[in-house]
Amino acid sequence: MPSEQTGPIDWFPASLLQDDPEETGDPFALVVLNQPLRDLTTLKRLWNNATYRAAADGGANHLYQLRDRVLDSENNPNRLDVVIGDLDSLSDEARDYFSSLPSPTTVIHDPDQYSTDFTKAVRHIRTTQKPSSIVALGGLGGRVDQGLSQLHHLFLFQQDAEYSQGRFYLLSDESLTFVLKTGKHRIHVRGSSRQVFGKHVGIIPLRGKSIISTKGLEWDVTDWTTEIGGQLSTSNHILPETSVVEVETNNDVLFTVALLQR
Repeated sequence: MPSEQTGPIDWFPASLLQDDPEETGDPFALVVLNQPLRDLTTLKRLWNNATYRAAADGGANHLYQLRDRVLDSENNPNRLDVVIGDLDSLSDEARDYFSSLPSPTTVIHDPDQYSTDFTKAVRHIRTTQKPSSIVALGGLGGRVDQGLSQLHHLFLFQQDAEYSQGRFYLLSDESLTFVLKTGKHRIHVRGSSRQVFGKHVGIIPLRGKSIISTKGLEWDVTDWTTEIGGQLSTSNHILPETSVVEVETNNDVLFTVALLQR
């Protein structure tokens, strides 16, 4: 199977959600999207582990509503660094609150109507911060077009084969999703101190027909053709003894793994 890589790419997604920030591995920035925040435990863990925190426009409104329950913004040194977007959704209360903290949040008005607030937040991080991974927090529920837009952004933000600008993750209430570029990948699914993933896995060929091979799943495949409207690898299972899932693909695919529901 053709590959642009010299060797497999290793992923450690469980490290993003460990309790100790020192266990998170590569530094990452957090982008909070303009959607309800329901999993407060995960939000708090991500908030404390991130090295930079951005809200895409109205995402700041949801953070404002949780300022006492989760963020303790007045005393927490892990502040909201920036709110960015066209600011048509940002409430006056949220703006005034975050701007008046001892370490005030920077509010940036970007009126560009040819890019989403999601894109503006990612562009800001990539132009002002050192190359790092980005975790976007926002559900895939609700309107179908909004969910598809978020998946579109995952591919949009991961154009280069070697992830030279950092890796990009989309975290919803129930799953973590990211793009596997053409080649071989090893996804380490066990955390160092706590288990964060459930058993369900999907490998979705949104960029067109793909040929994949897998190891470590209940229903592994070899040189298996998958495409929308054809065969799909959804609702597969990570085996109980598996610590690393291996995937090889000849085209970019979406990899999604369920979060452990407690």
